[in-house]
Amino acid sequence: MGGVQVGGMSLNRCEQTLFDYAKGHPEERHYIQDKVRALIAASPEVSTAVARIDSELWRYYEERSAVIPAFNQLLGGAGPRRTSMKNLAELLVRLWTEPKPRNAAPGEPNFDS
Repeated sequence: MGGVQVGGMSLNRCEQTLFDYAKGHPEERHYIQDKVRALIAASPEVSTAVARIDSELWRYYEERSAVIPAFNQLLGGAGPRRTSMKNLAELLVRLWTEPKPRNAAPGEPNFDS
């Protein structure tokens, strides 16, 4: 699947389709935004949250592919085959959440104190 650049991120076709769908459907976008924000808030590390968001986005994509032709067409009508949503997850975290302060590595100065 070819990549498309959105906000400096390369998205695969499934990610791009989901991103475009969310942009055009405010209720669905708010649902996804709430999910992303909740997972970020509940996760001690951004990478953990991104992995969970990736899984949730794929679950959502699978569910919606049963009723949204654009989603199902990308899957060739053979039903969903797991596709990474990691780049989209990372993009949505950047767009919709406040950056979390990172912990300084041992030996690095901590300027937050």
